[in-house]
This record gives sequence, structure tokens and C-alpha cells, in this order.
Amino acid sequence: MFDNLTDRLSSTLKKVKGQGKLTESNIKETLREVRMALLEADVALPVVTDFIERVKEGALGQQVQTSLTPGQALIKLVQAELVKVMGEANEELNLKMNPPAIILMAGLQGAGKTTTVAKLGRWLQLNKKKKVGVVSADVYRPAAIKQLETLANDLDLTFFESDISQNPVDIARNAIEAAKKKFLDVVIVDTAGRLHVDDEMMAEIKALHAAINPIETLFVVDSMTGQDAANTAKAFNDALPLTGVILTKADGDARGGAALSIRHITGKPIKFIGVGEKTDALEPFYPDRLASRILGMGDILGLIEEIEQKVDKANAEKLAKKLQKGKSFDLEDLREQLVQMQKMGGVGSMLEKLPGMSDIPKEMKEKVKDKDIARQVAVINSMTMKERRYPDLIKGNRKKRIADGCGQELQDVNRILKQHKMMEKMMKRFKKGNMANMVRGLKSNMRGMKM
Repeated sequence: MFDNLTDRLSSTLKKVKGQGKLTESNIKETLREVRMALLEADVALPVVTDFIERVKEGALGQQVQTSLTPGQALIKLVQAELVKVMGEANEELNLKMNPPAIILMAGLQGAGKTTTVAKLGRWLQLNKKKKVGVVSADVYRPAAIKQLETLANDLDLTFFESDISQNPVDIARNAIEAAKKKFLDVVIVDTAGRLHVDDEMMAEIKALHAAINPIETLFVVDSMTGQDAANTAKAFNDALPLTGVILTKADGDARGGAALSIRHITGKPIKFIGVGEKTDALEPFYPDRLASRILGMGDILGLIEEIEQKVDKANAEKLAKKLQKGKSFDLEDLREQLVQMQKMGGVGSMLEKLPGMSDIPKEMKEKVKDKDIARQVAVINSMTMKERRYPDLIKGNRKKRIADGCGQELQDVNRILKQHKMMEKMMKRFKKGNMANMVRGLKSNMRGMKM
């Protein structure tokens, strides 16, 4: 996510290290490159101009603290301004009303509204313990109604039936009345994709908004459209009283222009960010955490929260106790870790949340393919339990049998054995409780493996 911007900013800000003071001469070139990096990331020009001016004001003549180098001081300023641009802090959904709280979703066609409705319902269910109902008022695309019904059934959300012959206002009102009888906490109303220049369609959503008076009106927008996302959100906000924005497809966005432009241009907060296709790939938007990730400093808080939600705590405690007793990290343990990685969205998702990962060459990170995890699990599954517990037994004919058993090559078996040895070394560092040692170990392992 935002890899291009991270790479450019990280390499640019490194150049001011070693100076005794931040002066106009030694930050001029740096800020010029920061400006170029932001423009290349498709950040809106007014946002870039204000951003550079504020950083320049804060940096000129600033004495470097004894604990900070000029490079660190400038990074601190840039990080603070990134946070300001994106909105200071996470703004939660306002659900303080007599239930059901109504959330209206709007946006362009293809932005991922219907999937986001389901993701948001699941998030409210799991994290806010709300009873959630969903309904589709998209009477122009019958597949949208069916899609939402399928997703709702998969996630145990209450689905309210609708039909393309009905009026969107009637659909929403009927759903809200039914939700009251079921004592639901939240009703999320999906709407048809529409362009802000389509007067008839905008009149329809205005009438729907007036009829149901939602406490939250969220604009769902594809982050890969860059600053166009911010301009479209502004046009919708001029017609409809938006309360916030949900950015989708951020995992595929290497630039970051939408995230850095929306708040400045619309005045509306980004409340959630979609980071994948799975129904659990929706995160509250934290400007401070994203600023850290953009600058290559990771997001340890986000990683910890993800671990808390998705990792099997019983297995994690079991492994920790095992390592504390001095027992070795075996292939069965590696298999468990690979399965947990799959649950957390894969290696790529975890790596970008770890601090210092921007130092690893881009071509090396690109070679980390999450689909390889499934193959690695298959290789270990092809081993006997004794072989998993005692990897040194795996030689010659055993390797060939394992490869044949899972339909992989002999080199795949050798690769997993080598990876296990490296993980075993890293776990010894982790056992000492030093995160810096662990990150250093992970970096050296990645370089050592040469992918």
C-alpha cells in the first residue's frame, strides 16, 4: 500500500542526515523532492502546496534536539503534517440514536459499495457487538441485490428483501420498520452507483436521504482513482450531507493521492479503509498510523490489533511456553505460523506494518508471494508427524516422497527446510524479547534467502 510514495519519501528524507542544523539551504532540495514525490503520488496540488509551506515553516532554523538528527527532526515534521492533512485522529461512526441507527452508502459504480456494506456490517458485529441489518436499494442492478444477500448470509447479517420493481425510498423504509421489530441496532442501506452530474440519479438519492434521515452518510470511493476520488467526494458532498468517506482497494494503490487529498478538499474524515477483497479486510482509518507506514516506520499498533483479533491465542501461548523451556522451533510450529499468516492477510500485509521494512529492496519484497504460503503448508502436510518434529530426519528418499506426496518439486522441499532453519534462528532472537533483534533477524533472513 502506497509503496511508491513510501520509497520516494524514505530515500529523500535520508539525504538530510548528518547536518547540525536545519537551514533553508539544506532543506530546499529535500522539500523539492518531497513535493515531487507527493505530486507523483497524485496528491492534489493545493494539498501539496500547503503541505510544503507548513513543513518549511516548521523546519527553518529549528535547532535539532540532542536525541534527534536533522533527518529525524525533518521526518518528525513531515509525519506531523501528514497526520494533519489526513485528519489528526480516527473519527468513529456516530451511532448515538434510538436504534436502529441508519447508515446510507453512496458512491460511483464499481467503487465496491456492496462489498463494503457487508464488510462494515461484519466489523460492527464483531467490534461493536451490534445487531446489523442490510438492504439493497439498487433497483438498477438485480445482481447487486443477490450479491448483498449472499454476503449477508455468509456473515450472519440480517438481510431485508428488495425488488427492482420497488421504489428505493419504500425499500429503505420497509427495512427500517422490519429492523425495529427485530430490535436491530444498525441498518446499512446500499444504493445504486451514480455520477454526480446525473441530475435524475442525484435527485433520487437526495429524496432517499430526506426520507430516512440517516445518522451516517458515507461516500465509498476507489482509492486508485487518486485525487479524482477527492474531487468526486467533494461533488457528492455539495449535493448530499456526507459524514465521512470509506476508501476501498487501498491494498492495490501504490500512490496514496486519495488518502492525502480527501480531507483537505472535502473537509470530511476518512472513517474506514478497505485493504483487500476478503470480508474482514476493512480497517478504521488512523491518520497517525498511516503516516508512519508511508514514512516506512511501520504500524506496530495496527499489527498488534490484527494479531489480537486473528491469531489463535491458545496456539500462540503454547508456542511461547515451548520456546521458553528451551525446546526447538520445529516444522509443525512453522506450519501453524504459516496458517496464522494466511489468516492475517499474508506476508505482504504483515511486512508493511513492521518498522524498518522500507530498507529492504523493492524487488526483494515483490518476490514475497502470498500464494507460496499455501504451497509451503502443502509440503509440510506431506510429512509425517515424526518428520515435522525432527526435521534432521528428512534426507534423500524422504525428501522425494514428500515432494511426490504434495505434487511439488524437490527444490520446494529443500526451500521449506532452509526457511525452517532461518525461522528457528529468528525465534531464538524473539525469545530474548527484543523487537529490534527480531526485525534485524527478519531482514537478514530475507536477504539470506535471496527470495
